This record gives sequence, structure tokens and C-alpha cells, in this order.
Amino acid sequence: MVLTSVGKMVGLQKKTSGIRNICILAHVDHGKTTLADCLISSNGIISSRLAGKLRYLDSREDEQIRGITMKSSAISLHFVKGDQEYLINLIDSPGHVDFSSEVSTAVRLCDGCIIVVDAVEGVCPQTQAVLRQAWLENIRPVLVINKIDRLIVELKLTPQEAYLHLKNILEQINAVTGALFTSKVLEERAEKETESETISDAAPRDQIYDWSTGLEDTDDSHLYFSPDHGNVVFASAVDGWGFGDKEKIEKIVTSLGLKIGARESRHADPKVHLNAICSQWLPISDAVLSMVCNKLPSPLDITAERVEKLMCVGARTFDSLPSETQELKSAFMKCSSEETAPVIVFVSKMFAVDAKALPQNKPRPLTQEEIAHRRELAKRRHAEKLAANQGKELSEKPPSENSSEATGNAGDTKGKEQQLTGQAEITTSKETKQEADNKESFIAFARVFSGVVKRGQKIFVLGPKYDPAESLHKLSSQCSATNDPPLVPHMTCCTLVNLYLLMGRELEDLEEVPAGNVLGIGGLQDFVLKSATLSTSPACPPFTPLSFEATPIVRVAVEPKHPSDMPQLVRGMKLLNQADPCVQVLIQETGEHVLVTAGEVHLQRCLDDLKERFAKVQISVSAPIIPFRETITRPPKVDMVNEEIGKQQKVAVIHQTKEDQTKIPEGVQVDSDGLVTISTPNKQATLSVRAVPLPEEVTRLLEENSDLIRTMEQLNTSLNEDKKTHEINQKTLDRIKEFKQKLEQHLQGRKWRNAVDQIWSFGPRKCGPNILLYNFEGYKRSVWQCLGNTVKEVSNYRDFDNSIVSGFQLATLSGPMCEEPLMGVCFTVEKWEINKGGETLSTSSQHVGECDTVEHKQNEDTPLTSSCTDAICSVNEHQDSSQRVSKSPEKVSKHKGEISLADCYGPFSGQLIATMKEACRYALQAKPQRLMAAMYTCEIMATAEVLGRVYAVLSKREGRVLQEEMKEGTDVFIIKAVLPVAESFGFADEIRKRTSGLASPQLVFSHWEIISSDPFWVPTTEEEYLHFGEKADSENQARKYMNAVRKRKGLYVEEKIVEHAEKQRTLSRNK
Repeated sequence: MVLTSVGKMVGLQKKTSGIRNICILAHVDHGKTTLADCLISSNGIISSRLAGKLRYLDSREDEQIRGITMKSSAISLHFVKGDQEYLINLIDSPGHVDFSSEVSTAVRLCDGCIIVVDAVEGVCPQTQAVLRQAWLENIRPVLVINKIDRLIVELKLTPQEAYLHLKNILEQINAVTGALFTSKVLEERAEKETESETISDAAPRDQIYDWSTGLEDTDDSHLYFSPDHGNVVFASAVDGWGFGDKEKIEKIVTSLGLKIGARESRHADPKVHLNAICSQWLPISDAVLSMVCNKLPSPLDITAERVEKLMCVGARTFDSLPSETQELKSAFMKCSSEETAPVIVFVSKMFAVDAKALPQNKPRPLTQEEIAHRRELAKRRHAEKLAANQGKELSEKPPSENSSEATGNAGDTKGKEQQLTGQAEITTSKETKQEADNKESFIAFARVFSGVVKRGQKIFVLGPKYDPAESLHKLSSQCSATNDPPLVPHMTCCTLVNLYLLMGRELEDLEEVPAGNVLGIGGLQDFVLKSATLSTSPACPPFTPLSFEATPIVRVAVEPKHPSDMPQLVRGMKLLNQADPCVQVLIQETGEHVLVTAGEVHLQRCLDDLKERFAKVQISVSAPIIPFRETITRPPKVDMVNEEIGKQQKVAVIHQTKEDQTKIPEGVQVDSDGLVTISTPNKQATLSVRAVPLPEEVTRLLEENSDLIRTMEQLNTSLNEDKKTHEINQKTLDRIKEFKQKLEQHLQGRKWRNAVDQIWSFGPRKCGPNILLYNFEGYKRSVWQCLGNTVKEVSNYRDFDNSIVSGFQLATLSGPMCEEPLMGVCFTVEKWEINKGGETLSTSSQHVGECDTVEHKQNEDTPLTSSCTDAICSVNEHQDSSQRVSKSPEKVSKHKGEISLADCYGPFSGQLIATMKEACRYALQAKPQRLMAAMYTCEIMATAEVLGRVYAVLSKREGRVLQEEMKEGTDVFIIKAVLPVAESFGFADEIRKRTSGLASPQLVFSHWEIISSDPFWVPTTEEEYLHFGEKADSENQARKYMNAVRKRKGLYVEEKIVEHAEKQRTLSRNK
């Protein structure tokens, strides 16, 4: 097929019904890029012989070396079916789990997707993940079962066996789809039930819930893959053939009438004959593209459900959006390209392109006339040169030598000067040219959902926190981006400098792009960080943020080899942050520049980009910073040699008791059951705190609902400040109620009585997996204020409760073992006394404006009122601060100078924060402490002969095998295991080396797990002495991790460098 011109593509862009925006999704190495090559070769962009070998859309060097795709890239293809012409915007996406964020960016821009599955390996973990992503974005899938030739060539299956094997794969995929569908139907049904219950609070009646009824009523036939529906193609992309229709199967029976070249027919390899016949008889591009055109929707067929999902950010419902915003739904549904339609564009990611690759910087191909003209010029120049040389030879001898020398010298100096200036000009021009060459241009990967985008158009850029409800009343109804609008938070204006047609490795300039198309936009790097919504209407809400499957967990600290290169590194990291949708760039409290990536391969790609493209400096990279969590457990019942504690004879209580005594300083009392009592430095307040481990289910629940807890915190803050900015959404309230009920279910028993109502705060950062409870008289405050049970109450504690919460937040942010965050710990404040002096102070501080009589009393209460305002300033997001501050401003200013006289320990609020933090730390140390390690789940596919080696590598790295099963009909085993993140570096490489490349793992972050060994353990009983020896120097995993983290953070590590040093003898003398 001949190459399609850009003009033709632009014409096709205007026919929205003929556009198909699709992406190719699959597990790693299932043949996505090879399939994309076959489809591209049908357009004549690459040779059909190179399809599958060239991997055209893998344009990066490291992609070609590793043989995996690392970024999503788009290309536009032209396809003719009968008299109908189609424009297919194809996006190839990565299959490796580290780059699953790239899949999210691709899926958001598409209306349909091709799921590719390897005929031998079948449904893999990433296949399930991409099906789930497609489902969440409401896009329709079709299926390509690839590598069919492997069933014949490798597995040697008979036709009957191959049929059963393929049928099995189809059933597995349909099972995944069915599970997604079922969960959705049941969820909707549950919502309807709750709605009907709230509407009709009638007399109680017996009701039998039958959850399956919702499933029986709903038609799900269109969801499943079946060759009868025409949404499955069987193919071998590397050989370029595939079929999906019944008519093709009839053709097999009849004669083929194909032309096969002489070279193929003479070839000895039967696979070449098969390839030659099949690629002509059943070309894969026809099979796949005709299925895409028949079965996948055009942009016009966007569903109302998808539109509403895109427009509703967070917990808001579509009905709660302003009326102007709701009107935009019709523009989405029409996908109209009229001049009057509002322009709505979604940018899913920014990608960096070398400035040389931009169309405006490319050398233009010469026309025939220009080539002829240049040839003439070259001929003329050559003739002149020849003539000049001949003239020199014929000319007479030069005049006297002296004069010639003089003129020569003068000429030399002149020539040198000219040369120098010329050189200077050349170097400066070279420098500017290099700068231009080195510059990376950022292009936005976007899709137009409504209206026509034009080059040079002014448009609003809406940030993820932009709220049309708050901004519309500030802007006039006729407001547009062309006339300067007033400043509105999270909204800026920008000009679309360039529009590009994405053609894989090439970019083509466009003047305008109508609705329904995928495009590249230049000139947005200063306005968009990673993703954004662009619109000409300020009523447009920002789209729902992209959901990423992989959690970034691998951290490294980066610094330049030469300190003078620091500015380039900082600039390079900013560019990297913009160019990669998943990477996070942080500056820690220690001043380190940290990269957080999704896995080892992703980390390697980010570092290569930083060195070679963005920073262009030599960098040194630290060993990976492994995250840990600290927690406490119940006291163990058996010791390290499985003897029951308390029954054995203690030989000697060595270092342990001494350590315990040194741990706790004077003034801190610790009861036998772990209650810690501590006073503030000025002895005006006393706190008693106890730490208890939370049940595992509660910790998990808190982790899963961290966003909901953050929402609760924001709602409580706005309630306390008496702001009724937006009505609380009923759906959010229901979720909070459900969350509270689940907590009550899990926190049962005598120990947890009324615990849920006594929750004071969550931590760290007010949304973490730790809880602070209050359990003393005379104080009431609840995190459940947003549910309506607000308690406004004035007490002595009210002025300083924020200090206690702040102390708890600090304590949970860095634990005592190695300054890592806490997890699964509940702190209970059992006593908080503000003694008599303090009481008079806190009560008098409320009537400060009235009492102005006794001088010594004023002196006494000044520090507290001022420190009270200090506390408010430092924790400005808490209750009725405005009221308290407004009561005593004159008083504070009057006695500001007397603060230092009254209390040498500083503001009372600050003392409380520090005391609370210390109390929490000592309460933790009174219980058995443990480290928690981050864990990966690891799926490995391996054949029977390398199974032992896989197990050896896993056990060496502290891995634990959960499950091993054999894939039906093959000799491949699937091993599911968990592996600590700390031990995972180099794991994939080691497994590949040990198994000669026959097994490759997929690592995905899963959960946090307690390391069972005690990092502070020393032997105390006779049995332990016998078993572990006096020094007990066999490796304690938890202690090793703890010391490594302490060393990295510069904390004190209790280690003996040399023990019993003695002179070393050389052995040679004893021979």
C-alpha cells in the first residue's frame, strides 16, 4: 500500500464517524509492538518484511536494546474497507509492570482497545491489570490471540488440542471480564437499595436480599469475547497473518490462487512457505483493522456514563456540578466540530522530543528545480577553479623578493586577524547552535473531546484542583481566554503554539484539529506539569485524575559528581518529572534530591534520561533507599528457642535490664503494663500515654481509606472555621458512615469499648494508619464532626488540644528505632492534667480583655495568652482559632516583652508538643518493637527443569512461595511468591542468569509485613545461650535493616567494629 499524504489524513480527521482511537494493551512480550508493526506496514510506512523485526514504535535506544516498550507512542493509519475510509489513531503501550502508568495515559485518550494475549502463556497478571484499566475507563475491548504458530511449532498440538487450548484461553479472559462486570452490577444494586431505604423509611418488613437478581436482569452478552461476535482474531504477528471471520475458514477449503515468489518456493524451511502463503492469504492488518472498524466505537459513540465519570472529580456527583458545567455534557456527547462548540482537550502526559525532530527544524527535501540549480552552481564553481589554476601557471614570475616579502608579511598579519575574528564568530555560532540542538522540546499527548483546536488559539489550562463552582461567579458569562480574565486559582491562560500529527517517530505540522482526534500540542511546557484539562469554557471541570496501577516505591538519592553541576541537575530533574507520568522528584529534609520510581527497569530508564537528555551531567546515585515502617506487637508467648516464656531458668539477665534503665530518663514513669507518665518542663501539665498495636484489619482499612480520612479532615476544618463553602456530598457522608461502621466491627471487645467515638486524630499527616484516642474526663472532640455530631465545648483543654495532636503527628512520622514512620499503632491519652497554676491561667486567658486590675496576675497570665496565640498560629488549620485570637489582641501586644521573663521554657504549646512526642516514643519503647518491610508480590513463569534454581534464588533473598501451579496443557509452572523490596534489587537479573533466560519475574508492590525477629534481642536464658552462643552473633535480619537505615540517616549505631583484637600472623612462616 502506498504512503498516505498528510493532506489526506487532515481530510479524514474531519469525518468523526470514520475515526477510531485505539490502543494495544497486553502483558510484557505478548507481541503488541510486533502487531503494531504489521498494521503500520499496511500503510507502506515500513516494509512488510521488516514488520516485527524493526519495532517501529520503539524509538528509544534502550527500548531496542532491552526489547521491551517503555512509553506509549501514537501513529495515525489510513484503512479502506469497501467504499468506507477510516482514520485509525493507534497507540502502542508498554506491558512491563514498571510502566503501567504509561498504559493509563494511553487508555484515557482512546475509545477502544486491542487486548493481545499470547496463545501459549494465556492470561497473565498484566493482562488482568490492563483489562481492569480498560474497564475503569469505560472503553470497549477486542481480542487478538497472538503467536498461534507456537501451538504448532513449540507445543506440537493436534488441531483438536489446539482448539481446546484456545477455548480455554477465551474462557479465562471472559472470566476476568465477567468478574469486573459482576462487581459493577452488585455495586450499583447496593446503591439503589440504600437509596430506596432512605426514601421509604416505612414500617420494618422482612426482606430477603438476593444479590443475583441484578445480574439476571442485566444483559452482558456484548461484554464477552467470542469468534461468533467477530471480536476475536487469531494471529501470528511476527509472520504477519491472522484470521477472524467464518468466510476465511471456508476459503481454506477452496483453492487459494495465490502468487508466491520464486525465492520463497525454493526455500528449504517449511516455515517460510507457511509464512509466504499465510501473509498473503490472511493478512493480519486486514483482519485486525476490519475488526477494529466494525466492533470498536467512533468518538461519536461516547457513553453518557463515561462522560459523567470524566467530569466528576473526587466524591462529587454529576448532579452537584453547576448548571453551566452540566450543559457541557451535550458538547461531549455530540463531539461536534462546529465553530461555536466549546473546545475541550485532555492532556494525558507530556513527552520530551529532541528539538531537531520538530518539523520546523527539519531539513526540507529539495525539489527537482532546486537540485538542478545546485548542480549548475557546482559546475560553474568547478570551471572557475580550473580557469584560475591555469591562469596562475601561465602568469609571469613575481617581482623582487623583498617587496614580495613585505607585502606577504602585511598580508599574513591581516589574514591572521581575519582568521581569528572568523574563528570567534564560528565558535559563538557553534555554541548557539549546540544550545538549540541540546534543547528538549515538550509535546503534550492529547485528545480533543469537543470543538476544533486551532494553532495560535488562546485557551484556559485547568489544574486538577480547579473548581468551576467557586470560579464561575468571579468570571462573567462571556469570559474567554482571548480577553484577559481575572485571576482565578488553579486556572491559567496559554496559547497553543504548534499542533502536530503524531506519526510514531515523526511529527507533522497541522493547522487545526477537529473533535475526536489524538494530537500533539507544542508550547505547553510552562503551563502543564504532567496532565491537564484545556478548555475555552471556564465552566469545564478538570477531568478525573489518571489511576495508576503501579505504586512508586524504589527511591534513590541523586547528586552531581561535580558540585558545580548542581543547577543543571535540578533543572534536569524538573524536566524528568514533567516527562514521566509516574516518577516523583522530592527534596528531603536532609537536602537530598530523591527520585521515586516504580521499579528497577523504570529507575534505570529515568537515570539514563537524566544523564543523557535532561541534565547532561555525570551523576552519582545512592544505593536504593528502602522504606520501612515501625510498629509494636503483643508480647510473645515463646522465646527464640520456642520455650514458653517465664518457665525457663534465667541464667543471667545481661545487658537488657541495663539498657532498659538507660532508655528511660528521670521524670518519666513507666508502669508494668506500659503506661507512660511525663510532665512538661515547667511542670504545669502531666500526660499519661499508652501504646497498643492495632488489629491488622484496622491498619489495612486505614491504609485503604487514607483519601477518605483526608476528606474528613478538610470537612472538619471548614466546619470549625464556620465555612459552608460547599454542601457535603451525600455519597461522601455514606462512605464515611460505612468506614465508621467497619472500624466499629473490627475494634470490638472490652479493650476497645467506645474507642471509635474517642478517636482524636489519625497520623502521620492526619491521614495515616495510626490512631490517637482520648480517654480522660472533661474533654470531648471527635473526628466524626462531619457526620453531624459536633461538640462545641469550652474547657481548660480546649486551648491546647492542637498541641497534643501535633505532638502525636511528629511521633508517628518518625519512630524511635530508625526514624521511619509508624504503622498500626494506637496511642491512648489516659490522663491530661493542667495543674492549678495552669488552670487559673487558662481560665483567665478567656477574660483577658475585661480584667485589667492586679499587676502580678497580669504578669502571670501573659505568657499563656500569648503562647495560646502562638499555638494557634502554628496550627492554623484548627478550631475556632479566629474567635480566640480576636478576643485578646491588645493584651498580647501589651505584654509581648514579658514572655521571656515569665517562662524560660518557651511557649507552653511548644512544651506540650515536645512532651507528647516524647511520651509517645517512650510508650512505644515499653512494648515489643518490630520493623515492617515493604513486600512485592512476584509472579514467575518457569519450565520444570529450572524450577529448582528459581526456588534457590527466592530462598536466598528471603522470599516466600505462596502458590505453585502448572498451566494446563503446557509444561510451564506459575509460581506466586512474596519478596521483601529490600532484597529485590538485581533479583530479575539473577533469575534470568540462573535460568538461562527461561524465567522472568514480574514484581508489583503488595503490602507491608512485620519482620518477626526482634531487632533488640539478646540471649537471656540457658537454652538461648546454648543455642545462639554468648554473643548471639548469627545475623538478625531486623537489626541489620535497622542499622543500615540508621547509618544512612547519620544516627548512632551500636556496633563493635573490632572485638578481641589480636596480632595477625602470616601463615607462610609455619610452613
